[in-house]
Order: sequence, then C-alpha cells, then structure tokens
Amino acid sequence: MIGIWVLAHREVLRFVRQPVRLFGSLVQPLLFWLFMGAGFSQSFSMGSSGVGYREFFFPGIVLMLMLFAAIFSTITLIEDRNAGFLQGVLVAPVSRLSLVLGKVAGGTVIAMVQAVIFLCFAPLAGIPLTAGMVADLLVLFFLIGMGFTGMGFAVAWLMDSTAGYHAVMSVVMIPLWLISGALFPVEGASEWLAFAMRCNPVFYAQVLVRKCFYQELGPLLADADFVQALMVSVGWGGLMLAVAVWIVYRRPEA
Repeated sequence: MIGIWVLAHREVLRFVRQPVRLFGSLVQPLLFWLFMGAGFSQSFSMGSSGVGYREFFFPGIVLMLMLFAAIFSTITLIEDRNAGFLQGVLVAPVSRLSLVLGKVAGGTVIAMVQAVIFLCFAPLAGIPLTAGMVADLLVLFFLIGMGFTGMGFAVAWLMDSTAGYHAVMSVVMIPLWLISGALFPVEGASEWLAFAMRCNPVFYAQVLVRKCFYQELGPLLADADFVQALMVSVGWGGLMLAVAVWIVYRRPEA
C-alpha cells in the first residue's frame, strides 16, 4: 500500500506542478463543446424531449475529457523509463502489482480532477446537477478511469517513445469515442453502426455518465440499461488492470 500511495502521489504532484497542462486539457474540450454545440444546435432533434444538442453533447465531452486525460496520463511511464526512474522502481522492494496500481490510481485521480472541474459548466448546458449526482459521477469517473488508465498503462509499457504512444492511442481512442454515443444517439444509427457502438466499451461508459447526469445512482440501479452498462464497465476495468499486471510480469524489464 505504501508503494501504491507513493507512486500515485508522485503522479498527482507532477500534474499539479504543471498548470499549463491543466489549462490546455480544459480549454480544448470547452471550445469543442461550444463550437460543436452551436454548429449542430439547429439540425439536431431529440423528438419531444426538448433536449438541445449542447445539452446532449455535454456528457459526451465530459467523457472525452475523462478518457483522454486517463489514457494520456500514462505517458509518464515512458518518460520515467527514459529518465531511469522506472528502473529504480523495478529494483526496489516494491511489487509489480503496486507499480501498476500506483500509476493507474494516480492517472485516474488526475482525470477525475479535470472532469470534476469541467462539471462546473453543466449549468451552461441546462443540466442542474445536485450534490448527490456529483457524488455518483465521482464514483463512475473512478470506475471508468481505472479501466482506461489500465489500458493506457499496458500500451505505454510496450512503447519506447512518447511520439509513438501518442500516434497509437490517438488512432485507437478517437474512433472509440466517436462511436460511443457522445456525438449522436445509438437510436437512429444504421444497423452496422449501432452494432459497432454496442461492441465498444466506451459506449457503456457513455451510458453510465449520461444517465447519471439526470438521476441519482439509487433509482438507476433499477434501470436494466444502466445495470448492463455498469457490469460491462466493471468487467472492462478488471480486464484492463489484469492485462496491465500480466504484461508487467511477462515483460519485467523497463
């Protein structure tokens, strides 16, 4: 536990000492949300629900911020390898499991901080969040963040350069987010696209976040779609952490 805490604390401390990184990670999705919301507001319709595109898109942009922050926080693994710090951790009396959990926990907290700050813009989207909803979203952010940070860790462990890591993860993450239901609902999509969306783990993360913007967690546990999305997200998170641990033990050299 000490090893996990030290590594996670180091990740968060490094992030806090880079305010430009926080500024850039928040401004980009904010501008994206404002411009996309304004551009598609006249052509988007949710029937009689009265939901405008800016409101519909807000949970999607929060998820984008969460996913990309979680994934790219693990790029520090490559930087630590190049600086020699990772080699020092590997020869220290710290288990490989502590290494994985510490880095993943630190990256998840970094992503959660950014997502929570972005929630301050929810009133601009016409979404009145209560304290209970925010608390529930924090739980879901942690669950989602652990899974996708674990995925980023597994890929970063196998990469030798930050440029290569950015290239690989951008090719993977952008399509996953585009067909997650963040930009358009699965209802009304063509059959093949709807099938691809339902095979996408980010789609189920999107279901969790979107539903939690309008209801608290208690009533949602009676919603079959929410429970299914929760089970898939828990399974995905466990799988990615298991894969990350397996890769570290399989390839222990840094």
